[in-house]
Amino acid sequence: MSIGASIAIWFLFFVAVAFVSLSFGVRTDEEAGTAKVAGQADSAPHRFDVKRHAVRSAIIATALFTLYDLNWVYGWVGTESFDFYHRIFGNQG
Repeated sequence: MSIGASIAIWFLFFVAVAFVSLSFGVRTDEEAGTAKVAGQADSAPHRFDVKRHAVRSAIIATALFTLYDLNWVYGWVGTESFDFYHRIFGNQG
């Protein structure tokens, strides 16, 4: 796998993890004990720390990409692992 492909795949992992983890660790103003701004939604976050979220996402994305890359090199899980038809029915044809 080329360096460019590796960077692109890591970035895809990063974006996916960042999107999925948006709601984890976020507190509302009510939970933080502060007053809400007029017109603010009840579910709006009190304070969103972009740097902390990006670092957390980068660490998780790096771990997932490492597993992906090791699987690419060693071939632990391949397309034949998902061939359920032949596992269930065998070669009857």
